[in-house]
Amino acid sequence: MLRLSALGDVCNLVPTVRALQRQWPGVRITWIVGKAEHSLLSGLSGVEFVVYDKSTGLAGMREIWRALKDTRFDALLHMQQSLRASVLSLGLRAGVRIGYDKARSKDWQHWFTQHQLAPHPRAHVLESFMDFARELGVEDLTPEWDLAIPDDARREAREVSGEQDYVLISPCANPRLRNFRNWSAEGYAAVIEHLWNHGLVTVMSGGGSTQEREMGARIQALCSEGAVVDAIGGTSLKGLMALIDGARAVVAPDSGPVHMANALNTPTVGLYATTNPQRAAPYRWREHVVNRYPEAVRTYLHKSPDEIVWGTRVRHPDAMSLIHADDVIAHLDALLMEPRDEA
Repeated sequence: MLRLSALGDVCNLVPTVRALQRQWPGVRITWIVGKAEHSLLSGLSGVEFVVYDKSTGLAGMREIWRALKDTRFDALLHMQQSLRASVLSLGLRAGVRIGYDKARSKDWQHWFTQHQLAPHPRAHVLESFMDFARELGVEDLTPEWDLAIPDDARREAREVSGEQDYVLISPCANPRLRNFRNWSAEGYAAVIEHLWNHGLVTVMSGGGSTQEREMGARIQALCSEGAVVDAIGGTSLKGLMALIDGARAVVAPDSGPVHMANALNTPTVGLYATTNPQRAAPYRWREHVVNRYPEAVRTYLHKSPDEIVWGTRVRHPDAMSLIHADDVIAHLDALLMEPRDEA
């Protein structure tokens, strides 16, 4: 399997691994994955990881080619639609190379594969990955994850959260150019104050970028003393997983943490306006997404959702302002009232 990134996407790919393992117990699965993504997935049972550090460029690819030069795979599942991944695939030996159908293919991926998936219009990301298992004849496509969380990660999480009940909020998506997935500090603060007034503390998580730390500081300044534990930039990825696993619920925009929470079956409220939740929502918690994507398409793209290409993003800095705190609170309250299913 070839899928390098990103955190949310690799979480959505794990059910395909589990489906292959159910169909063929003992099957050898090698997954070529990115460095950060490996730190999240390490310990995944029955999988041998080959780690590619994107910062190493062609030299890193050559190292992987040398390491796998004597290995011939029965099938290469080319699950990354990027030119970098396609170039990496050229040095791998495989009986058949399977990629996306032309309608879903990007960056000329179909030029690098011999066999394409059957078309699947308007598919969720998880279902697009599962199409690879379906193409190989897998019958049971039930999504399962079973991610590994080591004891030291759970200790790390307890050091952050203490013994109290908490909701985890990850306020920022990756700080990329024209991402525009982040909601407002004022909106998050309103949600945190609501939780605090009902006896729940909020743990804030995120990476260590300047943008994320500044957002955390703005949110905390708007909240009552004691309402927030700011852990932004303060945990490992496995530690974050443990924090998510122990949370009563998670609130975040379209980003890695909502898909990590989904994989761990932690109740999740996803905040979506710039990306289509029908394609990219946390899969098990789709009905609890705060969905302003159709309104954003009409407001900023001046089209109806039926008129745009599947997967189109609304790249407008005001799109997330269409989300209102009352809507987030209503979804969160509904989730907090339900008993958590540990399955």
